[in-house]
Amino acid sequence: MQVVVLIPAYQAAATIRDVITRTQATLPPAQIIVIDDGSTDGTGDAGRGDTTLITHPRNRGKGAALRTGIREATARGVAVVVTIDADGQHSPEEIPRLLQPILEGRSDLVLGARKRDQAMPISRRVTNWLSATLASRIGGQPVRDAQTGFRAFTREVAERVQPAGDRYEYEANFLLDALRAGFRVVSVDVPTIYGARSHFRAWGDTWRMARAFARHAGRIVAGAT
Repeated sequence: MQVVVLIPAYQAAATIRDVITRTQATLPPAQIIVIDDGSTDGTGDAGRGDTTLITHPRNRGKGAALRTGIREATARGVAVVVTIDADGQHSPEEIPRLLQPILEGRSDLVLGARKRDQAMPISRRVTNWLSATLASRIGGQPVRDAQTGFRAFTREVAERVQPAGDRYEYEANFLLDALRAGFRVVSVDVPTIYGARSHFRAWGDTWRMARAFARHAGRIVAGAT
């Protein structure tokens, strides 16, 4: 099975090489595509080597980087796309567990679900719980972590789901659109790792995320039919 691992990256020179190395060790046959989203700290240079490097000349947002990567992955005709952050918040060693439900034919989209425990800041626990609850109601399927960027999905999902947004709301729209389209979503427990600097903009990105869910207000009220 052909797998592409997408690594959207912004100002991640200190961590991206470790993510790449561990991904290659975990899944040697996978193709790795790094999307440097206008970094100025040498992220692109750190991401070079036995990877494909795509560079945005200016910072456009994580959603724009993922859109660029998914477009490249589908053009290559791969079977499965994996997305993983460049800042070390996801463990590459968990990738095979994300792929398993797809290999077994049980899922079209797999979410790496973080536990809402003490490792997750309290404010994140609240928003994580709320977004997962709303996503479950919108989609009519259990969703344990609607905010995770650690995902695996089939080529069909990559081709059919074309969400709006250039920043963090892209991932929310991607999940909600996939749920509305009837794709099967499975959650797999992954470690909760924090400590890396986040580029999430508290006010602006929270507002964009809220708008992503507001698009499905009817389903939130009435539930999936």
